[in-house]
Amino acid sequence: MKIIRLTGPVILTLSLAVSLLAHHSAAGVDQTKTVTHEGVVKHFSWANPHSYLEIEVINAKGVPEIWNLEMMPPTYLVRAGWTSKSVKVGDKVSFTARPMRNGDPGGLFVSIKLPDGKTLGQTAPRGGAAAPAAPVYQQ
Repeated sequence: MKIIRLTGPVILTLSLAVSLLAHHSAAGVDQTKTVTHEGVVKHFSWANPHSYLEIEVINAKGVPEIWNLEMMPPTYLVRAGWTSKSVKVGDKVSFTARPMRNGDPGGLFVSIKLPDGKTLGQTAPRGGAAAPAAPVYQQ
């Protein structure tokens, strides 16, 4: 009986430790700055727990580099007007992000201007602004 009473708390403690390790920090991102670049979409991942964008940007030396941008999960993006088809591979876009502190290409996504001129962020409008139209779900 003593073993059973000890096993429950041990399992609970280990479960919580694994959960805490699974979540990560944005400490590597400079959240005091934003950068804006133009590039071509190479990959868009519509997934939990984070969506991702990979955009090829020509850097200051004229060399292409891939910017990896971490985004919110689809549940937030849908409320901000996104669908899984909002961005397509090959789209020429302009994006704003919070860059990595170490200078690596990438960071936290802020917004994107699509080829049609539409700008999407990752949170729904606040302060009485009109909400985007309900998205059409496409498979």
